[in-house]
Amino acid sequence: MSAQEAELLEKAVDRVETLPARSVVTRRGDRLRESTLLIEGAMCRYLDARDGYRQLLAYHLPGDFVDMHGYTLHRLDHDVATIVESRVATIPHERIDGMMRDHPRLAWMLWRSTLLDAAMHREWIFRLGRLDAAGRLAHFLCEVADRMEAIGRVKDGVFALPLTQQDLGEACGLTSVHVNRTLRRLREDGIADIARGEARIFDKPRLARVAEFDPDYLYLDGGPWAEPQD
Repeated sequence: MSAQEAELLEKAVDRVETLPARSVVTRRGDRLRESTLLIEGAMCRYLDARDGYRQLLAYHLPGDFVDMHGYTLHRLDHDVATIVESRVATIPHERIDGMMRDHPRLAWMLWRSTLLDAAMHREWIFRLGRLDAAGRLAHFLCEVADRMEAIGRVKDGVFALPLTQQDLGEACGLTSVHVNRTLRRLREDGIADIARGEARIFDKPRLARVAEFDPDYLYLDGGPWAEPQD
């Protein structure tokens, strides 16, 4: 994103606000007239089951639009919530209309962000459907580590991960007890650990093997998606 494009995006922002931890930002079916950009903190998208449990559908980091789908669909088919206290910027949809009309490269970037969301959704389906408990948790850690690395938030294999064991279970289709046992196994094997809101990866190649992890779907290598083609 060029300095001019960043300025255009900043000028489109209607307001910036800080939201408390564990608060619902958008509920399923709500009529949406603006989109939300996460500046700082962590957020998630999820669905509630009838038994009171929820399934996390996405984990959002700073720089993510958490509800860009609502720009074209006008509502979401899931809920969006904060995980920790989060700072967000909101952009009215009529201003996005202007960006789409007058700034095609910026429009391409917003479209790309929704396609990346779809790529991650496909990978989450694979993770939940084909991997065992250790593989699911390892895959989630690999994905978040690479995304945090891309925004400069990893130092010596350590990055913020403010998720409880229940949150991790909801992301990986596991019970809290199963998450606890799996984390202990990864820690005792010298592969990774999660404690006090931080993840520590001791041996990323082994973690990736446990996860059957291939980061291509994140498109972080400057490959064919790096620039729009004429």
